[in-house]
Amino acid sequence: MTDIIMKDYTLGIDIGGTHTAMAVVDTEGNILCRATIKTTDFATFPKFVDGAAKALKKSVKEAGVDFRNVRSIGIGAPCVNVDTGMVEGAVDLPWPSPIPLKDDFSEKFGLPVGVANDANAAALGEMFYGECAHTDDFIMITLGTGVGSAIVTDGNLLQGRKGFAGELGHTFSRRHHDRLCSCGRYGCLETYCSARGVVKTALDFLDTPRHSSLKQIDPAKLTAKDVYMAAEAGDEVALATLRLTGEVLGEACADFAAFSSPETIVLFGGVANAFPYFIDSMKEAFERNLLWIYKDSIRIVKSGLPESDAALLGAAAVGRSAFLRQRKENRQI
Repeated sequence: MTDIIMKDYTLGIDIGGTHTAMAVVDTEGNILCRATIKTTDFATFPKFVDGAAKALKKSVKEAGVDFRNVRSIGIGAPCVNVDTGMVEGAVDLPWPSPIPLKDDFSEKFGLPVGVANDANAAALGEMFYGECAHTDDFIMITLGTGVGSAIVTDGNLLQGRKGFAGELGHTFSRRHHDRLCSCGRYGCLETYCSARGVVKTALDFLDTPRHSSLKQIDPAKLTAKDVYMAAEAGDEVALATLRLTGEVLGEACADFAAFSSPETIVLFGGVANAFPYFIDSMKEAFERNLLWIYKDSIRIVKSGLPESDAALLGAAAVGRSAFLRQRKENRQI
């Protein structure tokens, strides 16, 4: 009689300020099916959980997976307290904090749920499957709706108290500046290098006599993608915008290198798609401001994973860990 080998599966969820990506992932890290819902379409968090559950169950079916073989759920989200499983003070999410992230999904599915900061989840995906598969010391910067980050030292993810360590997007890049951050402070790195920061820089440049195709777009509707597309066409304002973005990011990363001594800095997220247009100014500012003992020794690279994969695979890894941890605890009872 031939033994039937049953596979285990994990549901990976990456909750962003605008969209939430989800996937069915097997133990080898293969993404079998994906789904996306708009985070801002749900007025309350319970309604969001219902919407996510509906999309995930449909994805499991489309993947040809028996739901009984789904063992766990892993979730990456901003401002997660890993001790309580609650989202605390996530200004980029549309619901008031605290949000019972872990408990609500666990109750909905009856499965072990692991949660992590979205950037930390992305770093885990990069560490297992991407540019840092053989790197023990790196910093990951996620450039999206906001600016997230994760720090890995000696092969371990730096979590800190409650899992809130490494909020590099909320370090000051320009002190005493008038750019208000979503956190309530002024001049954070996020106000320059997030998608919203890129738009703000472009609008500042557009308020000059320079010619630009971006002036044809309603300022209220201008997006970072518009800036990127204009840069591809050689638009002067778009190129200047991305050069400044790179300069600010390079200066900040020079400071980050001083406290963690990374081998690699990995850039990930929507804004990172404009990598070719800001990497030169970023590297120049980085090396110019870098402590001399680190000069010419730290790589700056764009994530080698497709944009959605790092966060989803990282979330799945978090979920897989939750399942293995619970199984171990059950065996000890």
